[in-house]
Amino acid sequence: MMMGDDVENGNLGPYQDRPRTFPNMRSKPYTPLIFRILRGINVRVLVILLLLGFIYVFYIGASTSPIIVFVFSVCIVSFLLSIYLTKWVLSKDEGPPEMVQISDAIRDGAEGFFRTQYGTISKMALLLALVILSIYLFRNTTPQQESSGLGRATTACITVAGFLLGALCSGVAGYVGMWVSVRANVRVSSAARRSAREALQIAVRAGGFSALVVVGMAVIGIAILYAAFFVWLEVDSPGSVKVTDLPLLLVGYGFGASFVALFAQLGGGIYTKAADVGADLVGKVEQGIPEDDPRNPAVIADLVGDNVGDCAARGADLFESIAAEIISAMILGGTMAQRCKIEDPSGFILFPLVVHSFDLVVSSIGILSIRGTRDSSVKVPLEDPMTILQKGYSVTIVLAVLTFAGSTRWMLYTEQAPSAWLNFFLCGLVGIITAYVFVWITKYYTDYKYEPVRTLALSSSTGHGTNIIAGVSLGLESTALPVLVISISIISAFWLGRTSGLVDETGSPTGGLFGTAVATMGMLSTAAYILTMDMFGPIADNAGGIVEMSQQPESVREITDVLDAVGNTTKATTKGFAIGSAALASFLLFSAYMDEVSSFARESFKQVDIAIPEVFIGGLLGSMLIFLFSAWACAAVGRTAQEVVKEVRRQFIERPGIMDYKEKPDYGRCVAIVASASLREMIKPGALAIVSPILVGFLFRVLGHYTGHPLLGAKVVAALLMFATVSGILMALFLNTAGGAWDNAKKYIETGALGGKGSDSHKAAVTGDTVGDPFKDTAGPSLHVLIKMLATITLVMAPVFL
Repeated sequence: MMMGDDVENGNLGPYQDRPRTFPNMRSKPYTPLIFRILRGINVRVLVILLLLGFIYVFYIGASTSPIIVFVFSVCIVSFLLSIYLTKWVLSKDEGPPEMVQISDAIRDGAEGFFRTQYGTISKMALLLALVILSIYLFRNTTPQQESSGLGRATTACITVAGFLLGALCSGVAGYVGMWVSVRANVRVSSAARRSAREALQIAVRAGGFSALVVVGMAVIGIAILYAAFFVWLEVDSPGSVKVTDLPLLLVGYGFGASFVALFAQLGGGIYTKAADVGADLVGKVEQGIPEDDPRNPAVIADLVGDNVGDCAARGADLFESIAAEIISAMILGGTMAQRCKIEDPSGFILFPLVVHSFDLVVSSIGILSIRGTRDSSVKVPLEDPMTILQKGYSVTIVLAVLTFAGSTRWMLYTEQAPSAWLNFFLCGLVGIITAYVFVWITKYYTDYKYEPVRTLALSSSTGHGTNIIAGVSLGLESTALPVLVISISIISAFWLGRTSGLVDETGSPTGGLFGTAVATMGMLSTAAYILTMDMFGPIADNAGGIVEMSQQPESVREITDVLDAVGNTTKATTKGFAIGSAALASFLLFSAYMDEVSSFARESFKQVDIAIPEVFIGGLLGSMLIFLFSAWACAAVGRTAQEVVKEVRRQFIERPGIMDYKEKPDYGRCVAIVASASLREMIKPGALAIVSPILVGFLFRVLGHYTGHPLLGAKVVAALLMFATVSGILMALFLNTAGGAWDNAKKYIETGALGGKGSDSHKAAVTGDTVGDPFKDTAGPSLHVLIKMLATITLVMAPVFL
């Protein structure tokens, strides 16, 4: 915990002459238990076990469908590519010792918080698994389950096993996101001393490794679960489960992923933004020192927060998004195939897995298309990083369109409607266009190259208040275009599916909802590349912090500043993309919920009448849930930031030599404060999200029982889910865009505009950025996870409401 003697004495020579020693945040390296067990196994034994595992996985895949074998093969190849990317990134040098010391402090703090946070989440997951088991052991069964002999105990075990597996895989996805970011940041910093293009390439490939692992795990996890249930339950044999009913057994997997993602996003978001706010308010505003100045006691906590909030939490978030949307599309595909009496429904059920398999392929090509200069010793001017990333995205989209066309022809062709696959391809095209438009809209409202952010920056020149007013109005305005785009895409995809030619026994068209599901798959057909751009942001941010703390030349900081500003935009665009996909997925899960209620109640349940007072109250409660959850999430950041501010002020007062490099800040104290507070603060909003729909549904079920309305509980929960989705989408759009715009308005001023760093405009912009921090990185991202978790929890708990 000692600083170098020359630093203690205030010697301000070049960074090479002033080596620093930064504190360790833990006593020993941390590795999750599952990886420690694997490391303890003899290499030869481990290789044999892996080969046996692969053989068994391919055996059950071959026993299920050749399509599953294809999915397994693509996922394994993507994992091999991710290993190559990892070795490539780790082969890059870490730079001088002071960079390595700072990076080690960040890594130690991130891994320590991850261990504590996920330890808490795992205990809550086990408790919830017991609750689910108890409910399923005493719940009613559907006619289909009775005819197939699928008893309560079997269904309970399947759901709980899926829940725990989904939670485990989501946790591993979060760990992977954090693991790579804390090792790539220092390598990006070191590369920035040589070549801007090399630094960009390392950040992209590091993000690509995480993205391929997260998407690959989501796909192969569902595929393995599907194949295992198919073989175990002897699907489609006489007296057993039908293949069209099998996707409903996977809902527990999606719920487990949503559960972990919500608490990971909450805890990580509170951590990163409380540390950021505390560091900015005292460091930038009060003391007038740079953002990542080593004299700021909260700077290490701030950099740690980028990894636990923007990498670990986002990895779990995107894993949950993909898992929930695959499962919902599989459910609707199976339902439509059953109604249309399609002879081989497996193509409609497994179509989402194939789409994401091709997503891994096309995104890998997009990632590898971003290359460095041949001679890194030659310093060439950096092309706009956003332009480079956009080129990679364009390559990915073109390939996604081609592979989507092939997928629909392969999987969705049926003799009953020979041209249906073409309609469904157009549905996917609607989704791909929607994703691109969402990315463009978010970039327009959050990138300082465009008018909205520049207007917001200009408002800072007249004070703090006008900056806040302009930011709020920009955020409110930014909800309009995305809602119009979502509305057009849902209607277009629904009618394309409805006119596909597929009809049920009565001759009524049935492809509308599945068309919307296909559009959702189209929107997610480039998810791995989108996640790569998202991971790029925090890695670049950390790299900039390491460069500034290690006192590198200004030319190096200029490169990392450009990468950091682009990273802010890519993070914002990814959140906009996630919100749009959440809207479509929630619509699909809502339809699946109504079908599930119909199955259990054994009567039609196709619409919700909000003119019924109790149902209208359910809608109000759903909207209230969104606002209360957002309030609690932002308040949690505020309370934790207050503790950080008090601690940083205390250190500056009690240790005046910090400002002259004569005394060392206590970084560890700020890390400990933020870590303990964020874990404590994440419980209340998370519990609100889980308990509210169950409690509301159960209470109105009891009321309906005594008033002669047996479906009242299910109807009220449907209204709650519907209103929560609508208000949640709008609130998330507002919070995400306003926060991103405030952040980049500050970055724009820091480029030298409107007086530059230290000016009154800059101080007002810092205030706006501080207000926007809990918006864009805590409440906003948590909301779109909350929306999908509400949909999955109501689907899992549907029997409770009847």
